[in-house]
Amino acid sequence: MYAIVEIAGQQFKVSKDQKVYVHRLAVEEGEKVTFDKVLFADNNGSIAIGAPAITGASVEAKVLKHLKGDKVIVFKKKRRKGYKKKNGHRQALTQIVIEGINL
Repeated sequence: MYAIVEIAGQQFKVSKDQKVYVHRLAVEEGEKVTFDKVLFADNNGSIAIGAPAITGASVEAKVLKHLKGDKVIVFKKKRRKGYKKKNGHRQALTQIVIEGINL
């Protein structure tokens, strides 16, 4: 059984006991979160498609920890102009574990 759910503006294919890294959620570590925007669900061959979301369906998850992603270097340069700009970025992430899919 799996579902496609929208979490923090991104779509993820999730199943039970799967760990997922999502954009930072405003929830404390150890708390439970429910996502109601389930777009697609497959329950051993019987599928349900939402328009745009399945009514009454939800995905329950638990927040494991908040962390930062890998550093990404942004380097801009215009040749022969003497323009160079170097910048770095680390995305704020939240690790969650899917505890259940309710249809």
